[in-house]
Parts: sequence; structure tokens; C-alpha cells
Amino acid sequence: MDKKAIAKSPAAILPYAWVILIAVYLASIVAPLNQFKVPPILPVLMEQFQINLTQAGGLMSIIAFTGLLLALPAGIILQRSGPKFTGLIALGCMAAGAALGALSSSYGGLMGSRVVEGIGMGLIGVVAPATIAMWFPPARQGMPMGIWATWVPVGTVLMYNLAPTLTAAFGWQAVWWAGALFALANMLIYGLLVRRPEQQETASPQQDKGTSGLKQALANRDIWLLALEFACFNLALVALGTYYPTFLNEVRGYPLGPAAFISSLATLLILVSAPAAGWLSDRINSRRLVFSLPFLGLAVLLVFPFRVTGWQITAVMIAQGLMAGAIPTATFAAAPELMRRPQWGGLGLAVVLIGQNLGQLVGPLLFGQFVNSLGWLAAGYLMIPVCLLGFISGWKVRIR
Repeated sequence: MDKKAIAKSPAAILPYAWVILIAVYLASIVAPLNQFKVPPILPVLMEQFQINLTQAGGLMSIIAFTGLLLALPAGIILQRSGPKFTGLIALGCMAAGAALGALSSSYGGLMGSRVVEGIGMGLIGVVAPATIAMWFPPARQGMPMGIWATWVPVGTVLMYNLAPTLTAAFGWQAVWWAGALFALANMLIYGLLVRRPEQQETASPQQDKGTSGLKQALANRDIWLLALEFACFNLALVALGTYYPTFLNEVRGYPLGPAAFISSLATLLILVSAPAAGWLSDRINSRRLVFSLPFLGLAVLLVFPFRVTGWQITAVMIAQGLMAGAIPTATFAAAPELMRRPQWGGLGLAVVLIGQNLGQLVGPLLFGQFVNSLGWLAAGYLMIPVCLLGFISGWKVRIR
């Protein structure tokens, strides 16, 4: 079957789609690699800049705040400028922000650099899944979205295990320089490989002019419920991931490197659970089951992280990773399907990113306050109702 025949088949995948997936995947990894360079060396940064736990959490939350403000504008920029231009701007911002952070000598300067990084992360979080949706037919998006959904665990695991080593050898600034170089390298790859599918290049797709089309696209109950579900996921999981290395270091007495590695096991297991969840969601023809039911397991699991010791800590992290991978996979695959027109897919993903960034903004700040006032154990328990809300909101989404 030739390329034109493949393109006409509604469920066929063009071979170049896999090249696009690789380029988009590498560009996406830049974001968590830079975002999660703070948690594994949090005690070092707290000592260097003389800040407390809540201020340290702000280094994570400021990126989420920036992404929250940029989510809808990012969807509009993508709709008007296309995936290539938007992606290059995103990678450029992440490279520039990481370089500025490496040169910072004050907490304020470091926070400012995180804002620049947050601009890039907000853009890439919208453009990456939208680009995948352009190249893969809706009925077969579960698997590529599942593969792409491992971008956060891959970037996080890399940084959780590289950051302590780089800091011990060259100082914390080396972590920021490494992030900047990785962003520049992938900016080159992205610029060379990414483009629209030929049928979209040659055709002139209908654009929604003015604000009426935007209002119509956003007047969708289900996309906002999906965003609420994803906000709950990110609030609970990012809060736990931000502070768990510090808990293991300060309370359980683990050295910084092993504490970061054990904490990264949850994200490492998502490398398996996310693609498996994508395959399953295509196989059973259901997104809702895959992004809703794992919340119930996570709610039970959150009883244990701050209670257990020894090998049980590792077991809890593994169980968390096996359950957590399903939620982002099915969520990102569902977002374009929920929108009534193909050209609204980017806006649907932007709404989901509002939920993601809201959760990432509130989670670290709220959890830090809970730890300071109530202790680690109570703070962990308070994440359980968040997971139950995630299940309820996800279950109410009307989708296959």
C-alpha cells in the first residue's frame, strides 16, 4: 500500500508519524528534566539560598503558575502558528531559563529563571500531544499517547539520579547547565524533523475566527471535568514527589542519592504502566475506565508512604508507579476526542494543561504547609480526598 492509500485509510498510521513521535518525545523530556531538578537536591538549595521548606516548594509551584497562565494562550498559539514554531519557542525558553538559573546568585533570581522555564514547559505540554494527535488517527492514539506519557517519568528519573551526582562533583549550577544543553540539542532535532502531515500542509483547514469559535470550543462540560480529574492527579502526585526525597533524607536518614533514587522508582515504573494503559484503552475501547479507576488504588496507597520503613518504602513506590501511569495516558488521549472539531484539539489539551498546572501549583505549596503545621503523616492522609475527587470527576466525563 503506497503513502496516498495509507493516508486515505482512517485507521492507518503513516510511517513518518513514528519519526514525529520520537522528535516530540525527546523535546518533551526537556520539560520534566528541568522542572524536577529541584526535588533531588532540595536540601542543598535550601542551605545555599537560606530558604525554608515552603519557599523551596515555590521553586516548583512558580513553574506551574506560569503554565497555568499560559495554557489557553498556548492552545491559541498552536492553532495559529503550528507545531514547529510553537515547539521551537518552547525549547528556546527552557534553554534560556536553565542558563539564567545557573547564573543566579539569589533566590529571587532563581525564581525568575523558573518563570522563563515555565513558559517553555507550558507551551510544550500543549504542542506535544496535539502534534501526536495530528499524525495518529483517533482510534489508534492510545499507544502513541501511552509512549509519550512516559516523558515525565523519563525526565524525572534522569534528573533524580543525575542531579545528586552532578551537585556533589561540580555544584548545583552544573544541574542547571546540563538542562540548558539538553534543551538546545533537542531544539535542533525538533527543528529538523517536525512538520505537519502532508494533508494538513496542502489543505487549508477551517479556522475559527474571533472569539465565538473559542467560546464554543470551551463551552464543553466534559473537557473541564477532565481537567479537574487531572488537577487532582497532579496535586497529589507532584506534592508527594516533590517532598518525598527530603522526607527520606531528613526523617528516615537516607543519604541524598539513595533517597532520590527510591523516590524515582514510582516514576520509573510509569515507563511500563503508561504504554500498557494506552494499549489497554485502545483494546477495550474505553478512556474513562483507564483514567478513573486508578484513583481508587492511589487513595488506598496514600495511607502508607509516611508510615512504612525499609523494603516497604520501595514496595509502595513501585505500586504507585504501576497505577499512576494509566491516568495521564488516557487523559491526554481523551482530550482531543472530547472536542467537537479536529481544529479544537489543541484547545482541549490546553484546558487539560490548566488542570495539570493548577495541581502542580497548589500541590507543593499546600503539602509544604501541611507538613509544617500537621506533620508528614497527616499531610499524606490529606491527599486521599484529592484522589477521591479525581475519581468522581473522571467518572462523570462522557466519553467512550
